[in-house]
Amino acid sequence: MQAGLLKTFTNPVQSRRATAWLLSAALFVVYFMFYFNIPPGMEGLAAALGLDSRWTLYGILYTIAIIVGGGFFLKRHGNSRYHRVRTISLMFFQIVFAFSIPMVMELFGSKGFTFSIFWPLKIDYFYPSNIFEYPVLLIVYAFVTALIGVPIMTILFGKRWYCSWMCGCGGLAETAGEPFRHLTSKSSGAWRFEQAAIHSVLVLAIVTTALVLINWGLHHTNGQGEWVASYAGFDAVASKVQGVYQFIVVAMLSGVLGVGLYPLMGNRVWCRYFCPLAAILGLFQKFGRFRITVKDDMCISCGNCSTYCEMGIDVRAYAQTNVSFKRAACVGCGICAHVCPRGVLKLENKWDFRQGPDQKVIKIFDM
Repeated sequence: MQAGLLKTFTNPVQSRRATAWLLSAALFVVYFMFYFNIPPGMEGLAAALGLDSRWTLYGILYTIAIIVGGGFFLKRHGNSRYHRVRTISLMFFQIVFAFSIPMVMELFGSKGFTFSIFWPLKIDYFYPSNIFEYPVLLIVYAFVTALIGVPIMTILFGKRWYCSWMCGCGGLAETAGEPFRHLTSKSSGAWRFEQAAIHSVLVLAIVTTALVLINWGLHHTNGQGEWVASYAGFDAVASKVQGVYQFIVVAMLSGVLGVGLYPLMGNRVWCRYFCPLAAILGLFQKFGRFRITVKDDMCISCGNCSTYCEMGIDVRAYAQTNVSFKRAACVGCGICAHVCPRGVLKLENKWDFRQGPDQKVIKIFDM
């Protein structure tokens, strides 16, 4: 029996009671204060602490949350080597690549660059006004990793290489947000919403990026050497779409709702429903090597796997029918295998995935 599972539904903060609602409200307030600098203002607090901006303060608090949450996760699930290595990897990428390296770059007068975040999750890495402020090697890195590296890695290793081993959003979800994983909805309605929402955000990200690139290409240098728009109307539309994406997706969905709803809807609200990079990773994962293998006739239908799946997958339905499966939504966190009392489930990377003749009751490649 894994430590802490028996008290999951009796802990007030983990069972949508008043404490959970208060925590959710507090997270909403904090995120609103950061994103919109609502008085008394995080800029003032950051300045009082000797920091250059509220985003530096945010980075510090975010990193601390992952470190502390990672410690609690290891205490609860650290008897598994897979989870020890995975959690340490998440903490390492946050501390080094998402926080320390960008901070050091800024200390030396350069613009900070986060090596562990790719387009379209970091959508402005494809905005010319932003990416061209970096050295050529970083520009190449941003485009090559997003367009070539991400698809190749996902086909070879599934989306877990990023979502559960590197990503800062996944890092917070898997550490500080781990106590809320069981709150993710397993309903068919949530699944249908997931399909519509995550691909809609991906389309919006692609359209926004395309408009920004086209708009930049339509600019020209005037007689005074100023970089101005050739078509004021198109420039206004592109700027408006860019602003809408920044507000709705970056601020509200990834931050305010994505984290604020942890205590009420689980720790992967952003990752499951809205992350455009997760949508891309899921599409490639369908045709890659990663799958979860089920041992035949071993499942006792305890339901632990489905209960603790943070992506809302009814894993038990596959295990009961001896179906090894691939799901675009699966982030490969491995908790389903970890909490199984009989070792029915195994995470694998193999090309020889086959659906047996008795496994036609479930659509293997559904989201």
